[in-house]
Amino acid sequence: MYKTTAGIEGMMCGMCEAHVQDAIRKAFDVKSVKASKTQKNAVIVSETPLTEEDLRKTIDATGYTLTSFSSELYEKRGFRLFGKH
Repeated sequence: MYKTTAGIEGMMCGMCEAHVQDAIRKAFDVKSVKASKTQKNAVIVSETPLTEEDLRKTIDATGYTLTSFSSELYEKRGFRLFGKH
């Protein structure tokens, strides 16, 4: 899995966050997406890597601006109750 963090300028409210999240969900096959107006970003978890160019097109189409892009391998860490001594 991959974790992509996209800096996004222009979100002002919860509806802005929802708009960005919906646009990303429609454009890409993602496991999760969380946009934050206060942190000015969206964190996306996906099975396949996203490209900066494709994400920029998606964000630009919403009227917001992609200001940064980073992607890294992501390992989901579960909550282990068993097997611990």
